[in-house]
Amino acid sequence: MNYRKLGKTGYEVSEISFGAWAIGAEWGDVKDEESLAALHTAVDAGVNFFDTADVYGDGRSERLLAQLKKDRAGENIIIATKAGRRLPLQTVDGYSRENLTEFIDRSLKNLDTDTLDLVQLHCPPQDAYYHPEIFGIMDDFVQEGKIRFYGVSVERVEEAVKAIEYPGVQTVQIIFNIFRQRPADLFFDLAEQKNIGILARLPLSSGMLSGKMSKESTFSKDDHRNYNRHGEAFDVGETFSGIDFETGLAAVEELRPLVPAGMTMAQLALRWILMFDAVNCAIPGAKNPAQAEGNAKASDFPPLSEELMKKIRDIYEARIKPLVHQSW
Repeated sequence: MNYRKLGKTGYEVSEISFGAWAIGAEWGDVKDEESLAALHTAVDAGVNFFDTADVYGDGRSERLLAQLKKDRAGENIIIATKAGRRLPLQTVDGYSRENLTEFIDRSLKNLDTDTLDLVQLHCPPQDAYYHPEIFGIMDDFVQEGKIRFYGVSVERVEEAVKAIEYPGVQTVQIIFNIFRQRPADLFFDLAEQKNIGILARLPLSSGMLSGKMSKESTFSKDDHRNYNRHGEAFDVGETFSGIDFETGLAAVEELRPLVPAGMTMAQLALRWILMFDAVNCAIPGAKNPAQAEGNAKASDFPPLSEELMKKIRDIYEARIKPLVHQSW
């Protein structure tokens, strides 16, 4: 496993981390025993950065990570959580000191800690980025010792650009994968200039880039890949990167012959992300030990060739860019 500096935080994070949405909820059935086994496998493989949120299983994901830290006491484990999506309605007024304090205190309890390593505002409404008082509240939490650092998780590049105007914002979590390449066009340069940590979420495009899906694939009722394909529950860009299922499958079939020998398609997708120096880590999810181990191994592969990077870009330009590039 290779490690990269996470902006100005001082954290050295594994370039392949562990996204804990899937072990919380909304990705089908998962058993806590298997989730814990996946988490331990990730640590064994060198993963030291875990990303969760207070709403993933209503705290279930956070509590599993608290158990992991207890089990692996003394090891370097950094946990990033998120706050804001517990609001029944996403409004700027909802990001009040009272509400954010309640969310932070709840995460402190779930994670069984006195100080949270990193808290990210969880895809707040776009207008929130134009309210400095919200970021001032987060600054106060740092001063109080409740959190060490804070950042944002965003839907759109424009939100990321606005967020890093606030000096307290240390990290930006943004969707970035072979099917969502726009962040590399402008935002990455701006973030590097300010030494902002970049966390690439949904690196496998909701599993599409695992190469294991087909037209016959089905998803359970509690899986967002079933109920959010058109944005019925939250931003449609969170599910398959906002592209329709059939288009994604067709693009994957074009990618399949490009996968180097000894590498899975998922590992190719993760290694592609790591080719961008601005990215500090990719955050693939895992529901079992095999997935966790396979994801971590992506760090061990050599850089992709310029020729391969161009072929991947060409597929994006032809099939995906016209559909989603300007949407997020």
